[in-house]
Amino acid sequence: MRHAQGRARRAGAALAAVLTWAALLAGCTSQGGGGIDEVLGKAPAPEDVIRVSPDDGSKSVEPGRRLLVRVPSGRLESVKVVRSQDAQESEVPGRISDDGLRWEPDDGRLALAAKYTVDAVALDGQGRRSARHTTFTTFVPDERFIGYVTPENRSVVGTGMIISLGFNREIENRAAVARAVHVTARPAVEIRPHWFGRDRLDFRPEHYWKPGTRVTVALRFRDVEGAPGAYGLQDKTFSFTVGRSQVSLVDAAKHTMEVRRDGRLLSTVPITAGSPKHTTYNGKMVVMEMLEVTRMNSRTVGFGGEYDIPDVPHAMRLTDSGTFVHGNYWAPDAPGHVNVSHGCVGLRDVKGGGSDTPAGWFFDRSLVGDVVEVVHSNDKKVAPDNGLGGWNMGWNEWKAGS
Repeated sequence: MRHAQGRARRAGAALAAVLTWAALLAGCTSQGGGGIDEVLGKAPAPEDVIRVSPDDGSKSVEPGRRLLVRVPSGRLESVKVVRSQDAQESEVPGRISDDGLRWEPDDGRLALAAKYTVDAVALDGQGRRSARHTTFTTFVPDERFIGYVTPENRSVVGTGMIISLGFNREIENRAAVARAVHVTARPAVEIRPHWFGRDRLDFRPEHYWKPGTRVTVALRFRDVEGAPGAYGLQDKTFSFTVGRSQVSLVDAAKHTMEVRRDGRLLSTVPITAGSPKHTTYNGKMVVMEMLEVTRMNSRTVGFGGEYDIPDVPHAMRLTDSGTFVHGNYWAPDAPGHVNVSHGCVGLRDVKGGGSDTPAGWFFDRSLVGDVVEVVHSNDKKVAPDNGLGGWNMGWNEWKAGS
């Protein structure tokens, strides 16, 4: 997306006058966070720039509630709303008003038993770009339970994709619910479930999927009693295809990332990982989502006001706690030389994101489901339930959790 060029040059000049090299050497988080390496001037909070209703994280939203995205000043550049319901994902049609201040859906009524994801990008009244990512779920009637499924139907994913079902309520009859999920693959391979607590059920084979595998998932939850008096709602089948194999190895000590496609080395990319104070998790992580631009704010991950960057380019989430691979334009000399982040893996980029930068190159060649493994970091191994981290668990231990 384009900036207003005159404003961007003036904002860049002002920032350059006040930033110091020390301010550039901060970063993202592996321990409950994922963000940027330092504050580049004080920007308004994302919820002040982009107002989304219902609120982020709302649950059991009634269907009569109004879905609205608005800005008090400036203009909305883009709004994408996705509805996940019965293992199917669809984009919610809507439009931005002529004055750029509002986005509303064409159909104002929310669906029952659905998860909504809102991604909005806007310019505030001073021409500063901001991005906001929110989710909410709607009311599930009559003591029903449903599972929100990853990956999405008919998607093409990387070889490390793990099928993950997050339930809207705790499941007490876990064996009955697990038996109601049928996962098959062509070519055939053994696939086993593993429970993380009482509200998450993941499936994977012993080793990464073979490229070209077609996986079918059948949810037969309807009338299955998941908890006393709570019965399943879904009776749906969805499928996805495994694309090529891409596994990237991040060596935090060498400041490099080796990108291999189907076992062949494509490139060795310079990176910056977590600083000695905020190290990067070791272990196998899986790309969960890909965002061309997003906002990262330390206050959302328990780091006070250490950073707040409204336009992080080429961001790929690796953990629920906030570890990302992303573009870094504020410390261009760090990748390949020094680890300065709060735990993320940073690749050299330019403001606004460039296709010919290392970050742009990697983003354009990545899929949700690709594996990124970190070694030689002075940190623990990422937990198997942090993101799609199940590959860090041995096969026998995985099967024992079924």
